[in-house]
Amino acid sequence: MTTVTSPIAGRAIGLAAVPDPVFSGSMVGPGTAIDPAREPSTAVSPVDGVIVSLHPHAFVVVDAEGHGVLTHLGIDTVQLNGEGFELLVNKGDTVTRGQDIIRWNPVAVEAAGKSPVCPIVALEATADALGDVREDGDLKAGDALFSWQ
Repeated sequence: MTTVTSPIAGRAIGLAAVPDPVFSGSMVGPGTAIDPAREPSTAVSPVDGVIVSLHPHAFVVVDAEGHGVLTHLGIDTVQLNGEGFELLVNKGDTVTRGQDIIRWNPVAVEAAGKSPVCPIVALEATADALGDVREDGDLKAGDALFSWQ
């Protein structure tokens, strides 16, 4: 079993609350979402694993069991072309849970007219593979978000 922890501080709101039908409809996969604290911060790895996909606004870490976890920093943030995001690792790097991955500022994302809400998604998982999914309450980076069987 994989425990997926929060890559950022904020408030858990659940995927259904994400202002994007691709995420809110769980088309990407099941998981949850976080409304981030409004301050410059660093998104950290939610699991131990390898960075298999890395963009300024999103990253995927795959753990030893082959579970891929997508962290998406904000909605439609790909349109910012990397502005306001700083990559701290490289694709292919092996990372540990809690390691800094991307520095970003949710305030700047909002100022650019985008939602700073961050979906955290279990890729290629079925909804019943996840347990203890956090959909409310305040979170610190590193707090448990869900378990993945």
